[in-house]
Amino acid sequence: MLNNFYILNLFKRVNEKKKIIIAIDGYSSTGKSTFAKEIAKMLGYTYIDSGAMYRAATLYCLENNLIAGDKIKTDELINDLDNIDISFQYNSGSHLFETLLNGKNVEEKIRTVYVSNYVSPVSKIKELREKMVAIQRNMGKDKGIVMDGRDIGTVVFPQADLKIFMTASAHIRAQRRYDELIEKGMDVSFKEIENNILERDRIDSGREISPLKKADDAIALDNSNISIEEQMKWLMNIIEEKLTK
Repeated sequence: MLNNFYILNLFKRVNEKKKIIIAIDGYSSTGKSTFAKEIAKMLGYTYIDSGAMYRAATLYCLENNLIAGDKIKTDELINDLDNIDISFQYNSGSHLFETLLNGKNVEEKIRTVYVSNYVSPVSKIKELREKMVAIQRNMGKDKGIVMDGRDIGTVVFPQADLKIFMTASAHIRAQRRYDELIEKGMDVSFKEIENNILERDRIDSGREISPLKKADDAIALDNSNISIEEQMKWLMNIIEEKLTK
């Protein structure tokens, strides 16, 4: 385990210097959320899952008949944007933040493969992204946050103090997602999950609005074969370097 005294000392030094914004971008299922949550816990920061916001918006579309087959009713969605309210609440039992859609806890619903299949095309809609970015920037106005997503370091917070871009092989990412869903008791197909990940990579990287790409000043982290513990040690070395500058 990581040395608790070292973590507390690092936490004190980071917050004595100033509160910062940490942006974590990368491909789907690279463990961005797990990594970001651990960082937030270590530093005493607020964690914001931007991906959950787009998932919640996608769930709204599905539940309100704004998606027909593989077609999104874009004009109707744009007209309905004011009716989509997304927020987070802290669960003191699980010590995790949960996603609320119009005041209703949708944390489990937004993690299903059914929602995953539509997230990327919904996320391409310019007006929806503008709404989400405005909400995200407001959440980070006082700094002291860790946010993960696809465009945090390039669009939402291009001025972020620390940017990390995460990658991992598609096969490993699919296995992680498959194991996660099986553990939750869901009946899923590994091949379907892998295909979904590859398709999301294609759409996320190729869209015109806020495409997934590594910011010029982001630090790359390939976590295909390293544990969360090793990732945290890697991060602490990065923070140490920044503190000594």
